[in-house]
Amino acid sequence: MRKYTKSKNRKLEWLPAPDVKKRISKLLKICEVTWVKPSKIYCFRSLNAKSRAIARIWGLSRIWQIALERKPAYIVEVISEKFDRASDIEKDKVLLHELTHIPKNFSGALMPHIRRGKRSFHDKVHVLIAQYLAKRDL
Repeated sequence: MRKYTKSKNRKLEWLPAPDVKKRISKLLKICEVTWVKPSKIYCFRSLNAKSRAIARIWGLSRIWQIALERKPAYIVEVISEKFDRASDIEKDKVLLHELTHIPKNFSGALMPHIRRGKRSFHDKVHVLIAQYLAKRDL
């Protein structure tokens, strides 16, 4: 994999990330996440991003679906400078976190970080990660 250097003069770039797509497909199978359609998940690696995030997810909202006459879809963007340095387990945890933002109706919307109650986002993330850790070695 290329080594990336951060520079103030460099422009933000997005490159397709087939390795991330493959990793997401594997995670969906291991964790039995049936509501996500892998064919409608697109993966990109960004270079020179100034975000504090390791990865982001983008949804194709309803108004864009209507305007472009497209079905719901999602883009998972990994920030190369941070994501590529992480261990494999950390990469998987980050991707599971991003996939948890996809609602069960796969509508193109995104689930927010709800911090309390029975709809706690982080509880759902922890359940997926525990499932993954229990099954990944089998």
